[in-house]
Amino acid sequence: MDSKLEAVVVPVSDVDRSRHFYRALGFRLDGDRTVDAGLRVVQLTPPGSSCSILIGTGLTSATPGSACGVLAVDDLESARAELEACGAALGPVSRCETGAEYVELSDPDGNRWLLTA
Repeated sequence: MDSKLEAVVVPVSDVDRSRHFYRALGFRLDGDRTVDAGLRVVQLTPPGSSCSILIGTGLTSATPGSACGVLAVDDLESARAELEACGAALGPVSRCETGAEYVELSDPDGNRWLLTA
């Protein structure tokens, strides 16, 4: 069976604040729909990605800030500089035991993203 990951739910406490944060980082807004009083779905896609994130209300019972994901970039230093210019707070370039380098980024709720090259 072939399958493609379409979207990942990221739990947030304030949908509009998170929408603004991800848009400021260059994520494309694919949709923002309120289905009913308890369900709002905002779909955002990172630049160059075919997988989106979903934020909203009524999507998950997971605690805001509990997600962790990986964003692959071509050039870690350039991506870090670009994201900092957009107002993101990033950690330093770190190296794991395998030698791979990464930079940690958190959204306003504390959801963690690891940027890897």
